[in-house]
Amino acid sequence: MDDLILNARQYGNLLEGTLVTIQVIVGSFALGTFMAVVMGVARLSDKKWIRQAALVYIEFARGISAIILLFWMAYALPILFGAPSMPPMLAGILALGLNMGAYGAEIVRGAIQAVPKGQTEATIALNMTDRQRLRHVVFPQAVPIILPPYGNLTIEVLKGTALVSLIALNDLARVAQVIRQNNVISDSPVPLAILYLNVLVIYLILAQVIAQLFKVAERRSARRFGST
Repeated sequence: MDDLILNARQYGNLLEGTLVTIQVIVGSFALGTFMAVVMGVARLSDKKWIRQAALVYIEFARGISAIILLFWMAYALPILFGAPSMPPMLAGILALGLNMGAYGAEIVRGAIQAVPKGQTEATIALNMTDRQRLRHVVFPQAVPIILPPYGNLTIEVLKGTALVSLIALNDLARVAQVIRQNNVISDSPVPLAILYLNVLVIYLILAQVIAQLFKVAERRSARRFGST
């Protein structure tokens, strides 16, 4: 029976790994959302050089594998610039956040373009500046359009957090691997199926929490802006 369950210490280790995973997804979400909004808006700028700069970032971040970007942040950049090694947590957040921002920028751009043209024309008639138009009229109406695909993107980034285990960050995936390796040589090894079933359930719970948070945000934005 003891072989079929994890002991308290192992559950404690999984909890610590889960907290690290949560930190990575929160940091990546914050950075990714900032980049998504900035670059999504930049893609619609009247200035060509701003549009082109945003496009370069988007194409680069989407075109390069997240794991390669992660290794660049953690190992290559410090060597190239002769700087101290980047903390694994920071490297993970930067790599996943920049990658998320590129995909999110296209969501933001599409949502802004989906706002009826009449809204923009009305703001011009009211003599609003471009910033006022975007902040008070266009972007609030784009939010209900942004939220559903952005929730899916956030869940995809959650799955991608397992990559940070490759740069020695003790997230949930790495902790599970350490438990597996330690118990290979123990007298009473934990069956892999039981170990990874626990990991699967934890990731599933985290994904459901994210999904529910976005559903709440969608309902509130729909009520506020009259979206159906």
